[in-house]
This record gives sequence, structure tokens and C-alpha cells, in this order.
Amino acid sequence: MLILFDHSTPAPLASYLTGHSITKAKDRGWDRLSNGDLLAEAERAGFDLLLTADNNMRYQQNLTGRRIALVVLSTPQWPRVQLHVDKIKTVLNSVTPGSYAEIEIPYPSKP
Repeated sequence: MLILFDHSTPAPLASYLTGHSITKAKDRGWDRLSNGDLLAEAERAGFDLLLTADNNMRYQQNLTGRRIALVVLSTPQWPRVQLHVDKIKTVLNSVTPGSYAEIEIPYPSKP
């Protein structure tokens, strides 16, 4: 699967997503695009999925008719995200074109 990380997605996550091709929006010069333009460019470029931690995107975008899937992490904080890599991989492997999923990354429980 061809996955685009937007500017808020923790970069270290890419090394855990074996079997997928990961590109950062910044590497394409897309890090300053609005959310709608970013989705459109990613879709035109053939990306299957946009992974973001921008929680506002769910309110700003209509995915009806889109081929690209959108997955939103509830936080960009790598120490928290790292604890839920398996959960993230499961969701990424189950998305379908034009689908939307949110992945809740809870705070770690205190001992």
C-alpha cells in the first residue's frame, strides 16, 4: 500500500510499517498544502492512504467519491503512538478506498 504521512504523523512509525511504501508530504513539497489540497494531490499521485494526526481533518473533508482512505491518529506524540503500533497496523491493513478511520491512542496508564 502506498501511504502518505502528513506533517503531523510521527516519522518513526514508518519503520514499523513493513510491506508498505511510505512517503512524507514534506518530501513532496506538500507540507504547506491545505487539508483538501493535500488529499487531492495525494489521490492524483496514486496514494492509497493518508495518515495524519490532524484531528480537525475529520470535520473538514468529505471523502464521498474519493479513492484515497484517510486514517487519523488521535495524537502525534511518538512515545504514545509507539505503544500502539500493532493497533495502527491492523487498521491500516483493513482500510478500503475512500474509507475513514480514527485510531484512539490513549494515555498510558500509571502504575
